[in-house]
Amino acid sequence: MIVPLSGAPDGLLDRLRVVRASGDVPLVTDPRWSRTQRDAVVAAAVSADVTEDIAWATLTSGSSGSPRVVLRSARSWAESFDAVATLLNAGPTDSVALPVPPVSSLTLFSMAHALAGGPHPILGTDRQTDATCLHGTPQSLRAVLDSGALPHLHTALIGGSRLDPALRRRAEASGIDVRAYYGAAELSFVAVDDGNGLRPFPGVELSRRAGELWVRSPFVATGYAGAPGPLRRDGAWATVGDRVEPVNGGMRLLGRADDAILSASATIVPDEVEAVLRSIPGVRDAIVFGLPNGLVGSLVAAFVELEGDASEAIRATVGVHLAPAHRPRQWFTGVLPRTGSGKPARAEAVRCVLAGEVTRLAV
Repeated sequence: MIVPLSGAPDGLLDRLRVVRASGDVPLVTDPRWSRTQRDAVVAAAVSADVTEDIAWATLTSGSSGSPRVVLRSARSWAESFDAVATLLNAGPTDSVALPVPPVSSLTLFSMAHALAGGPHPILGTDRQTDATCLHGTPQSLRAVLDSGALPHLHTALIGGSRLDPALRRRAEASGIDVRAYYGAAELSFVAVDDGNGLRPFPGVELSRRAGELWVRSPFVATGYAGAPGPLRRDGAWATVGDRVEPVNGGMRLLGRADDAILSASATIVPDEVEAVLRSIPGVRDAIVFGLPNGLVGSLVAAFVELEGDASEAIRATVGVHLAPAHRPRQWFTGVLPRTGSGKPARAEAVRCVLAGEVTRLAV
């Protein structure tokens, strides 16, 4: 049986322990949700046909869409605990800071790890001063560096979205060993990135098929409760549709095919443009998307979160590092909307732009 639990941090580890000890499946919800959203997620979960091997129900919405409930076995996470402990350079006597809300599978994984003898979890942004390691998103790492909140931090395990090389260098200059990875709620850990491209996570095989990344892994989830998602299988192999290209003997993520922007005769991959924008001093983060235009299909647009006035730096960098077809034609600025795990929420960003809820930027 799936048991909904509030994602309120206080006592959550003990509540998870009780549910798992009873043989039931915990589903952590988000206190920030509306009642309607919570009811829809819970209804999909509790009506699911849950087999005996299912131990965890996690949530994913990627960067767009409504939350989907992902079902997975205990083993699909437990098989990676040793490798993650090695990446974190941490054991049971360490504490891991988990700034991302536990509704995210990224944080819920670390809670499951703690129940199995992994580092003690410290949820949220309070009481983290004793943490020796961090499991979070690039946004989490930037917040820690900006605040200096974790004086004992020696290792950061960073997933959720691409890590800006400048942010990695800043953390390493502060004495933090940064371990970045690519994963998905359905696939769990897939690949690690030392800054030179993605390479298989221990125990995972990678294959590139027609530009898509396929994995053979013991960490893949069982399936979904309620609405289906992007997980596809071919025998022992699985994919969620992320595209990759070879680089330096490894692979580089290009995002999903349905994110591509068709503008005139060009196909623009948002992830590539976003990587350039994030490299610009003064740009904290960026989302690139297409705005419908009858003449060319779509106009490339960018929503950037800024520190101060970066307009001149943006103009200079875009003019040098992006081909004309890839340069955003419309610019918007504000605080980027994010998913529960801290990733930029592309669909919500587009909604905010179309609703006129953000500021136009002259670039």
